[in-house]
Amino acid sequence: MLATAIFPGRYVQGDNALSALGEEAARQGHRALIIADSWVHLHLMPEISEGLSDYMPWLVETFSGECSDEEIDRLVIQAEDADCDVIIGIGGGKTLDTAKVVAFMHGCRLVVVPTLASNDSPCSSLSIIYYKDGRFKRYLQLPRNPDAVIVDTGVIARAPLRSLVAGMGDALATLYETEDCRQSGKSNQAGRRPPLIATAIAKLCHETLMEWGELAVDAAKIQVVTPALEHIVETNILLSGLGYESGGLAAAHAIGNGLTALPQTRQSMHGEKVAFGVQAMMFLTGRSRDEIDRVYSFCHRIKLPMTLESLGLADPSTTELQMIAEAACSKGESMDHEPFAVSVKQVIDALKMADSEGRKWLKK
Repeated sequence: MLATAIFPGRYVQGDNALSALGEEAARQGHRALIIADSWVHLHLMPEISEGLSDYMPWLVETFSGECSDEEIDRLVIQAEDADCDVIIGIGGGKTLDTAKVVAFMHGCRLVVVPTLASNDSPCSSLSIIYYKDGRFKRYLQLPRNPDAVIVDTGVIARAPLRSLVAGMGDALATLYETEDCRQSGKSNQAGRRPPLIATAIAKLCHETLMEWGELAVDAAKIQVVTPALEHIVETNILLSGLGYESGGLAAAHAIGNGLTALPQTRQSMHGEKVAFGVQAMMFLTGRSRDEIDRVYSFCHRIKLPMTLESLGLADPSTTELQMIAEAACSKGESMDHEPFAVSVKQVIDALKMADSEGRKWLKK
């Protein structure tokens, strides 16, 4: 079986990286359509205009808030009307996922500019499509990664602390899912065997989280850019993105997606649900006590969710747990990448164990 790794074309990170937007966009095309969320319109348009206007004409369209088929179709029409040859997505993960699909369907180049380090989607060729009400609908694997990713750590430092912590929850899954995909022999996001570099990246991702995570939280609390913040932003966006695409997904993301089956969890961020998926994965896959303690200690220190109640499920019924587990084990989900066949009952038991363990840690 062939081994394949997946990478974005260019990655630019640093304080005031938005100043390079025009230069980087001009490498990709001549006329841009910006897809931006409402926060960008309120806080960043002067910086975007300054960084882009000397290089090319551009138009901006506001993202509605959900990466749905309906929103994608609407924005593809806008791209066609704008006659653009480069899409620039600026905002959170759903904004960027939408921009990826629009660029693919319109047949043009793509530049993404995350304003949060809340997940690893900016570098990836994967978009997560939801129903209009926020329920997970499907993964959409695109044929290419973004042509350029521009990460302004000064902008990310101004974002809510919760988003940075959620990004660490998403990144926490990288090593464990890569390990399980490698053990099972299942394919990565390219549909092929993970190469050695995937494991190396996943290990670096994990080591950086453990070493710099708390210091990055301290910096983000007072909205300053420090080496620790730079390291964690790179980990959340680049290392985690490269690691999961080239290493593969498994139980943690399947459980995170399964949690979206219940409307009570939809106020939680993707990375928060994935973090709980990692915790449940520890029990589902029989990780050691030392590994369980390492995961829970990290989540406790940076204040990631550690119970179902913290995700909006104060007292889930048997039926609700069944719904989560069935969604996590549904056809095409990444649960299939585990090295053994996983049953719905096993997932329910793992959810209960993860919740119980989290309650113990919160009493410490």
